[in-house]
This record gives sequence, structure tokens and C-alpha cells, in this order.
Amino acid sequence: MKETTPIDRNIINSKINELGISDLGVAKIREVVKLVNIIQDASGEKFIRMEMGVPGLEPVKVGTEAEIKALEKGVASKYANIEGIPEFKNEVSRFVKLFLDLDVAPESCIPTVGSMQGSIASFMVANRNAHNREGTLFLDPGFPVQKQQCIVLGHSYRTFDVYNYRGNKLDPKMREYLDTGLVSTILYSNPNNPSWICFTEDELKSIGELAYEYDVVVIEDLAYFGMDFRKNVSVPGKPPFQSTVAKYTDNYILLISSSKTFSYAGQRIGMMVMSDHLFNRRYPDLLRYYTSDRFGQCMIYGALYALSAGTSHSAQYALAAILKAANEGEFNIVDEVREYAERAIIMKKLFKENGFNMVYDKDIDKELADGFYFTISYNGFNGADLLREMLCYGISAITLEITGSDRKEGLRACVSQVQLDQMSLLEKRLQKFQKDHPVS
Repeated sequence: MKETTPIDRNIINSKINELGISDLGVAKIREVVKLVNIIQDASGEKFIRMEMGVPGLEPVKVGTEAEIKALEKGVASKYANIEGIPEFKNEVSRFVKLFLDLDVAPESCIPTVGSMQGSIASFMVANRNAHNREGTLFLDPGFPVQKQQCIVLGHSYRTFDVYNYRGNKLDPKMREYLDTGLVSTILYSNPNNPSWICFTEDELKSIGELAYEYDVVVIEDLAYFGMDFRKNVSVPGKPPFQSTVAKYTDNYILLISSSKTFSYAGQRIGMMVMSDHLFNRRYPDLLRYYTSDRFGQCMIYGALYALSAGTSHSAQYALAAILKAANEGEFNIVDEVREYAERAIIMKKLFKENGFNMVYDKDIDKELADGFYFTISYNGFNGADLLREMLCYGISAITLEITGSDRKEGLRACVSQVQLDQMSLLEKRLQKFQKDHPVS
């Protein structure tokens, strides 16, 4: 154990104990956020913060201007319709046509309190459409809180780390779980949080075909819409489009976040888009919980009504304005967030130069894109011990263990809160880490 580190080791240990965290390896994201906050306060040292996927850019201006205008008109005193204001629904419908090449009616486009509400509402309906099924198959690694949502709801889930089952291996691996007859939904993020892999069109086609064959609903989390910077999906109405399973099945729900692509996280506004087929489909078993057996009706007036009775009125005007600007080619959805790729390039280089390894380092046979996340390990450490040690050097992250990854030695690093003017400090701290922990 080294005697001197940028952050006093005694502070680290005392604050971990103060929060009652018995195992850093399974600490939740917000617990790590809280931990780093109190360590910073106690030590007076600013951290390189890589633990939470929050925007590190300014919100899209057209959105804030539209929201201010809406507030000035008095919408704060009025409940918005649960299904969404017409301006919002129409622009979402246009957006999915122009950027995903999908035809979806405005009726099937619903505002949610962030994609987090979209996922729990999806579980509340899609996991209850058949009495003899149990829950969700997660194609991991993934966002840990979605599993927590299943636990809170009392739903079972199944999971496997998809990294070792890419390409032709994906179909037979998924069948192992689908053949049980107990899976109601399949959920994954694309690009993937935390590995940043992206499913190929062949893989998405395979998932879509399995959704038909086994009659399950695919919940596709598009939190990082357009952020696979290896292709430019920013031109409305022209290919390439954002990749989606919705090209290969009608059994889908898309969760599209405003938090990352539009840097509008604080207003908690997202988009749920389901196929018109699924919206209008009737499941008699839904009558166990809801007053209708129509899927979309249950989603809006059953799940979403019970969760929040709607989404922020003013934020809907904000997102509608952002989408309108994107739809009409006045706002490029990719240009501003490309800065995340620039940060990732620099940060990955610094970690590699100072003895760290990339855990998920390939997208099948291609190099991973540079984007919002990357994954790291260091010889001789498991994930929990590496996180604890890096905290002593003023660097935070989360373990891959909580994401459903098989790679227990790794950490997820998010680039969004690390500003370009902090790169020299990151380099200095990584150099000291390597010096104190030489790899033989």
C-alpha cells in the first residue's frame, strides 16, 4: 500500500464506511456519485469524474427558448394531456421517419419523464401481456437501473453478456432463453452502455425475427441516438439512418432520450415510440391490471397515468422545438455531441499509455467507435479494488459488475464530465497511478 496518494486514503475509507457501502463492486451509480461528492468536500480536491453519464455540453438553445416562451404563456399552471401535446407527437412522428426511416402515427409517439420512465412503463405493460410469462431478457452489459426497475415491479429477468455472442452466435444464444417460454420482452441499448458496441444490421434482423417467432416485445434503448460516429445519421430524410430493430419487426418499443443527443437531461423528457401494430394490439391478459386490453391504451392511461399523470408541459414544447429544428435541417443532431468522441480519443490514449487495458475493445472485427463510454482494467485488480484505488487518485468510475458484464475486472468510464482543460490533470494522476502500481 502506497503512503501518499492525491486523496488521503483514510478519507476514502471513512467516507465509504460512512455511506454504509459494504462492497464497492456492486455500489449503484448514484451511490458512487454521492460518495465522490462527500470525498471532494472532505479533501478539497477536485475529481476527474467518470462515474455518471450526464451531459457535459450546453442544452440545445432552441429548446430552452421554446420552454421559456411556453412558461411565459402560463403552461406551468395546466396539466398536459398524458398522451402528449399535438406539437410534440407530430414532431416525434416526423423525426422517426426522417432519422430512422419508420412510419409511425403521432398517436403511437408518447412523451415520458426521461427514458427511465419509458422503460419502467414498458415493463408494466409488456411484461404483463401474458399470464404465463415472467419478464425481460437483457442483452448485457447494460444500464443497471433497468434491472432494478424489474426487481421493484416483482418481475423476473434473464441476462447474458452479449460480447461473446456476436454475429452468428447471437441467435442460438438468445434461443436458450426464449425457448423457456417465459420471456415477455428483450431489452438492450444501441450504442451499448457501457461497452459502446453497436449491433450490426444482421444482428438486429436476427433479434427482430426472434421477436416474431417467440411473440416477444423488443424494447430498444436509443439513449445515444446518432452517437455511433462511424456513420453520419444527421441529414434528415437521407441515408444512412439510425440503426434499429424496428426495420425487422413490428413488436417494438423505442426509447429515445433527450438527455445525451440534445443535452436536455435536467428537464426529464424523453420519447416512447411503439409501432402502430403494437399500439393497437389487444392482449386479453392485460385486463388483469388495466381497464382495457389495447396495448397503447394500457400504456398511456394505465402505466403512465399511474406513474406521473403525464410529462412536464413546458419540456414537451422544448423537445418539440428541438425536433422541429432537426426535422427541418436547421439543427444538426450530431455536430455538437461529436465533442464526446474527441474527449474519448484523448482519454483512451492516456489510459493506454499509463498501463490500463481496454476491456471491451472490439466491435466484432472492427475498432470500437469513440463516444460516450469506454471500459478499462488494470492488471492485478478486480473492478471493486480498482475503483477503490482510483478514488485515491481522484478518479471516479463505476464497476462493470453492476452492468451485467462478465468482465468483473473492469470499470466503465464516461467522458461527458471530463472537460478538455482537465486532460493534463488526468494524465498527471494516471502517471502517478502507474508509478505506484508498476505492471511486471
